[in-house]
Amino acid sequence: MRRKLLPFWNERKAKVSMLVLHAVAFEPKEAIECFRKYEVSSHYLIAKDGEIWQLVGEKHRAWHAGVAKWREFKEDINSCSIGIELCSSDLGQTPFTSAQKKAATALLQKLVKKYKIKPENIVGHSDIAPTRKVDPGKAFFWQELANEGIGWWPRLEDADKIKEGKIEDLLQIIGYDTTDIQAAAYAFCRHFLPGKVKDETDVSKMEKTVYRADKKLLDDALFVATLRATAYKYLSASKTPCKI
Repeated sequence: MRRKLLPFWNERKAKVSMLVLHAVAFEPKEAIECFRKYEVSSHYLIAKDGEIWQLVGEKHRAWHAGVAKWREFKEDINSCSIGIELCSSDLGQTPFTSAQKKAATALLQKLVKKYKIKPENIVGHSDIAPTRKVDPGKAFFWQELANEGIGWWPRLEDADKIKEGKIEDLLQIIGYDTTDIQAAAYAFCRHFLPGKVKDETDVSKMEKTVYRADKKLLDDALFVATLRATAYKYLSASKTPCKI
């Protein structure tokens, strides 16, 4: 592990309870210069070759999440989270490298054990800020991580096991801020149903555009079934279910 500590941090106001995954469209040195320019930071940065850079000490509050909400965490997610960036020139539109996956899995397993992170609180930046962020992207390896015991993944056969039927209610059960239901639904697809997310190659556009699910997607049978199955998983498996 390499250390390149940045000065963009302050003291935490809460214990570590979340892990937030990001993607940055630069290689490590360029990413660090970008962080310096905009005075932001994350705790870790994972290069395409799998090398891990530590940018902020875990005991400190890094500046990576911005305005965000998730489940019971309604404000200051920076205080209760560890931020991990993965280098990706297209912000996760195409697969991450095997070396990155291996490094990220090992790091996440270590952090989950160290801080006793609940599976429902392992999220992407787009999950907690659906109207602002697209990363870590539709190609992020959520299902592979779930197979390693990091986070959760739904089973479609569970879709009929939940009573709630409204899209807004189902999204809230998982943890999404539904102030903009269509944006939250699209963020859900990035995490759990990437086949429904359109391809984008213009990184600058992705960073400036809010993507929302249209009515066709909201009515799509696979989307609805996956959403219901995911909500059931989170509601039944979580020891602190998210109340709607």
